Amino acid sequence: MTMYKQIMIVGLIATATLSIMSLNTAPKKAVIDEPTEKIYTQYCASCHGEKVEAFVDRKWKHGNTKPELVASITNGYNDMGMPTWKGILSPKDIDKLADLIIENLAGVEQYKFENKPKSNIFVSEGVTIKLDTIATGFDSPWGFAQLPNKDYLISDRKGKLYLVDQKRNKTEITGTPSVMAKGQGGLLDIALHPKFAENGWVYMSYSKSKMDGSTTLTSTGIVRGKIKNNMWVESQELFESLPYTKTFQHFGSRITFDKKGYMFFSVGERGMEKVFPQETDNDNGKIHRLNDDGSVPKDNPFVGKDPAKFHPSIYSYGQRNPQGLTTNPWTGDIWETEHGPRGGDEINIIQAGRNYGWPVISYGINYDGKPITNISKKEGMEQPVSYFVPSIAPSGLTFMNTDKYPAWKGNLMIGSLRFNYLNRCVIQDNKVVKQEKILINVGRLRNVKLGSDGYMYIGVENPGMVFRVNPN
Repeated sequence: MTMYKQIMIVGLIATATLSIMSLNTAPKKAVIDEPTEKIYTQYCASCHGEKVEAFVDRKWKHGNTKPELVASITNGYNDMGMPTWKGILSPKDIDKLADLIIENLAGVEQYKFENKPKSNIFVSEGVTIKLDTIATGFDSPWGFAQLPNKDYLISDRKGKLYLVDQKRNKTEITGTPSVMAKGQGGLLDIALHPKFAENGWVYMSYSKSKMDGSTTLTSTGIVRGKIKNNMWVESQELFESLPYTKTFQHFGSRITFDKKGYMFFSVGERGMEKVFPQETDNDNGKIHRLNDDGSVPKDNPFVGKDPAKFHPSIYSYGQRNPQGLTTNPWTGDIWETEHGPRGGDEINIIQAGRNYGWPVISYGINYDGKPITNISKKEGMEQPVSYFVPSIAPSGLTFMNTDKYPAWKGNLMIGSLRFNYLNRCVIQDNKVVKQEKILINVGRLRNVKLGSDGYMYIGVENPGMVFRVNPN
């Protein structure tokens, strides 16, 4: 058993002990005039998580109006593990806790967009935009790349790669690798080699599978090839994440090249909570860096160490499910978005050899409403540039290095799968100083990418469509 697993077991025992204590050994003296956040931390956090704003993003079985919350806190539901706080907390403090919950519920309500778009024209701060349909008929348009001749390559998660020309004709590229199109898996991201005009290399990430008896095992793969006469040729397998797992979710997986020509790509923790990300003897829950031919750069942070304990392609670890990866065109830094559980989605700047904390630290709670961890910070683990509570399920992201939208120059654009909108982040000194919700209710926004023509493109699901975002 690794030291990390031992620590996690001790942590689980401690959490369980805290929960039992909150039920059976809570102090009998009422707390008077304590700050509300301190009351929440002392009496509620062990069961509901450190961040009250994450806790409120849940289904409220017994109601979330103030009278219903006061009743739930006062009387409890002992058969469901919720203690009775009457006689332990004063009515005033129970009232304050209810107010705190109501206040944080507003953070969730802000994403409940009632109205569907009535036209393809949207107004943003400083920019009015119009959606121009590039292609339709996809299941999930996951990856996007614009060729030097301004045609488009678009991957559909169900396993097909398409070429879309300037007349909007859509042609399937035949001969692409067989993919495991199940759950969250399939044909995923696309990226062009930085010198594509010279060498023609196209890179793709996808979900692989193999059989172990009657059990299907899955992995994230990276492949490169060329397209000639609408056929995928000269295919080369560059990477597969190890170990394969039984799960069908959290594959990652985005690809970006930095200014030096290194290829970065993400691999999710594969939906196996608390197993892979903190250990470097596997590829899951990591950002990887390779040379363009799939070889390992000599200056990767774990090169030269025991390969049984440190996989040499790992660039950073402690990630959950990174579904956004891009290169800052001004600084060359690699920026990443990753899915938290319920709350705790993150924006990170990826640095060599750094530990990004999952699941030891998190700003989210589990899907069942229980804490994953009671801490959000720890020495030796990186803090995000910013995080989202509640979770917006961030997808692709891109920096606006273009003059097509002057008011957005330098902004970071992030798609939201959960709330069906585009999130605009104003960045100053590597900090998010302002955000705006745009393209409200456009659909499950799977990808956002800046084309080589300077226009922003988005891909949405249900139905699967790709749009160019034109300044109007």
